[in-house]
Amino acid sequence: MSGNYKNDIGKWLPATTDEMRFRGWEQPDIVLITGDAYVDHPAFGIAIIGRVLEEAGYKVVIIAQPNWRDDLRDFRKFGQPRLFFGISGGNMDSMVNHYTARKRLRSDDAYTPGDRSGFRPDYATTVYSKMVKQIYPDTPVIIGGIEASLRRLTHYDYWSDSLKPSVLVDSGADLLVYGMGEKAIVEAAKLLDAGENIQNIEIPQTAIIVSKKPVDYIVLPSYEDCLRSKTAFGKHFTIIETESNRMNASGLVEPFEDKFICVRPPYKPISTEEIDKIYALPYTRLPHPRYNKKPPIPAYEMIRHSLTIHRGCFGGCSFCTISMQQGRFIQSRSEISVLNEVEQIKLMPDFGGTISDIGGPSANMYKMTPIEPGKCMKCRRVSCIFPSLCNNLNNSHNDLCSLYKKVSQIKGVKSAFVTSGVRYDLFLNEKGFLPGGKDYFRQLVNHHLSGRLKVAPEHSSPRILKLMRKPGFALFLKLKSEYEKLNSESGRRQQIVPYLITAHPGSTMDDTFEMAIQLRNEGVYPEQMQDFTPTPMTLSSVMHWCGFNPYDGEKVNVTRYIDEKRLNNSVLLFHRRETAADIVKAAKFLKNKLLAGKLRKGN
Repeated sequence: MSGNYKNDIGKWLPATTDEMRFRGWEQPDIVLITGDAYVDHPAFGIAIIGRVLEEAGYKVVIIAQPNWRDDLRDFRKFGQPRLFFGISGGNMDSMVNHYTARKRLRSDDAYTPGDRSGFRPDYATTVYSKMVKQIYPDTPVIIGGIEASLRRLTHYDYWSDSLKPSVLVDSGADLLVYGMGEKAIVEAAKLLDAGENIQNIEIPQTAIIVSKKPVDYIVLPSYEDCLRSKTAFGKHFTIIETESNRMNASGLVEPFEDKFICVRPPYKPISTEEIDKIYALPYTRLPHPRYNKKPPIPAYEMIRHSLTIHRGCFGGCSFCTISMQQGRFIQSRSEISVLNEVEQIKLMPDFGGTISDIGGPSANMYKMTPIEPGKCMKCRRVSCIFPSLCNNLNNSHNDLCSLYKKVSQIKGVKSAFVTSGVRYDLFLNEKGFLPGGKDYFRQLVNHHLSGRLKVAPEHSSPRILKLMRKPGFALFLKLKSEYEKLNSESGRRQQIVPYLITAHPGSTMDDTFEMAIQLRNEGVYPEQMQDFTPTPMTLSSVMHWCGFNPYDGEKVNVTRYIDEKRLNNSVLLFHRRETAADIVKAAKFLKNKLLAGKLRKGN
């Protein structure tokens, strides 16, 4: 090791045996394994889990992107931990990370130095867990992270085009922590440290395989029932989604063979004080020094000077996993916590004065909590904003405007941008701006955009938007008009970047052509759209598998052919010459053949 390495290495959690010995440890209490490179930044899940366990007094080491193809020496390097192995596939589901919506193997991985692929296996959580169990069969294994969380019960797996059982079954892990797992993982560590057998641990926000059905839990259709009946699988999902979004959620139990997958209710949303403590932990905010001579890690480069100001999302979009992972109820940091983090960012040697993002899952939900929390105890809505804005939601942007100003006023901050997506239906409706909405939008557009406003209308068809749980396309056009007015007033030429989804359940090629025609007529030339990707535990993925909406039984069209998915994207890129041949091919899927001519003529 170099002298500088020796001086600095104690700032990171140990990632090598030399670093563990540097701290004077002979054995770790906990070994964390991740499919991502080790970046000690609060935007990386494994860094947060490592730091909260360290704060609780445990000796924590990290194995990042272990080699699973050789003699498994990476899994053995720290030896057997005193308490448990904690395993995460990484910040993304490994299959989403590896494959495109057209099931092609990706050549890149933003969570690896140099954007290189191939440094984690398919179904990483399962593979890592099996290997640890092979080497240390008597050591508890706890799995978590988004891959485990969203596969905690029977789920549709797009890449095998099949229903898979709980990841607990495939992985052989002893316990699963779902959602944002700080509380659960620390509590599990304390109980194991006290000598409790992991099979007897009963704490919130965990899932485990048990031999006896728990009392007072909601019984889901079994895995076997879901295999036999798509109707049963649809019911299975609607129960999970409804309960997961409730403030007083019930426990769930799913029969599997002669056992039961037991999912305990989640913790209540964490307080501002609790989330502030998590962000105040001593992160270096840097990749581990082992990467110093390696190419940059793209995911880190994107967020290194950014701020996450809240967790959770009450949007309930059909295709999104955020509420299932972070919860429906917003958990916000205090102003002082955010401002203190800005001071930490200022100390970074590469900071040039620009905060790249003041954001969250949806950029403008900061401190938007229920007006009367008691009313939420009885509520069964999965969205506070669709089909209409809940009258018990505080959608004021005043606290957010105040935070924007205070961040911008810090000495050394030249620019403070918002690059996360904005929910415009929180400050605008068909009649105009909601109270305080115009002040927020003006401040955002005039002071906090780096030249682009990111919003997600997703589609133009009312029928498909209803399936997506998104507002009407007319509202996007109203936003665009207001945006253009503000830019005209200030003399700016800023872009609006609409995110669009093609081939979502319910959509046909006719719908895609109609959307392209409407976009062209409105002078919108999209550059960013995505093929719909069915990810585990979303309503949209259930519709894709079942062919109907499980809430009302309405049949929906499903685009299953890969080439048809590709052609949908080409239609929305109508303004590019290279898509002309694809648009001709796409027209063969049309029921209304007149649409092809309308797109060509631009009317």
